[in-house]
Amino acid sequence: MPVIIPSALPARKTLEQENIFVMTEGRAKSQEIRPLSIGLLNLMPNKEETELELLRLISNTPLQVEITLLQTATYRATHTDEEHLKSFYMTLEEAVGSGRKFDGLIITGAPVEQMDFKDVKYWDEFVRIMEWAEHNVYSTMYICWGAIAAMHYFYGIEKVALPKKLSGVYRHRSRNRSNPLVRNFDEYFNAPHSRHSGIDEEAARRTEGLDILADSDEAGIYLAASRDRRRVFVLGHGEYDKFTLDGEYRRDVALGRTDVDKPVNYYGPDGKPVLSWRAHSSLLMCNWLNYYVYQETPFDISAIR
Repeated sequence: MPVIIPSALPARKTLEQENIFVMTEGRAKSQEIRPLSIGLLNLMPNKEETELELLRLISNTPLQVEITLLQTATYRATHTDEEHLKSFYMTLEEAVGSGRKFDGLIITGAPVEQMDFKDVKYWDEFVRIMEWAEHNVYSTMYICWGAIAAMHYFYGIEKVALPKKLSGVYRHRSRNRSNPLVRNFDEYFNAPHSRHSGIDEEAARRTEGLDILADSDEAGIYLAASRDRRRVFVLGHGEYDKFTLDGEYRRDVALGRTDVDKPVNYYGPDGKPVLSWRAHSSLLMCNWLNYYVYQETPFDISAIR
């Protein structure tokens, strides 16, 4: 089944060239099906790249999914064309003003994990978004910094600075495999990480009502979820494309950063990136959309509380 996006969204052309099933809003409205309404709060600087990465994963589900792109009002991205933002994005205030609710919400990472939470320009707005989501979204998936920040806010789990950037593709083990979020996962799987901070993992493992579903000896916790299925935390970047880590590494080198090493377990013998995480990343997204959203959210979306 398709992912529903605005007909003029630049990502549409790339997705169609890759034979990914997308549907325009006009065609979707002619069908007598209520698609899942999924919001995407995109906090990454290059929003078009992140849109494409996440839409690829979402499109693999057999469910019909309608995407609404969201951004913060208190901080405007400088790496994305302003016209693109005006054409395709709305703020929380605009969503609230239109009475929007979402079956699911995805909140991306952001390159601010070395800052104290309260020093992030949009922190107060981010808190309002998390609080709003608690009563207007059935299930929210927080990614990387979004996950670190949400675990701190909801559970008091402290952020931990890393001595060097964690960058590469790491081997993880599935835990609590009766949980549908990791249904059909292999016992071991690969996933990318790219961050300067982590969490107090002992505190996370002690937190009541929070299940740890996948972790790595090297990279730590990758996947956790609240037992009521309303919050999902992904501390890595399963949505990353084949060359994303390489691009980040080259950018950091060009900036002269000394706290960044070459991404580990990522380059093949020929020195080129190897894509080894896409299958499990797609399965995670499909499981979340199916078991945590579609199977649980009320048919009348206004009934979400």
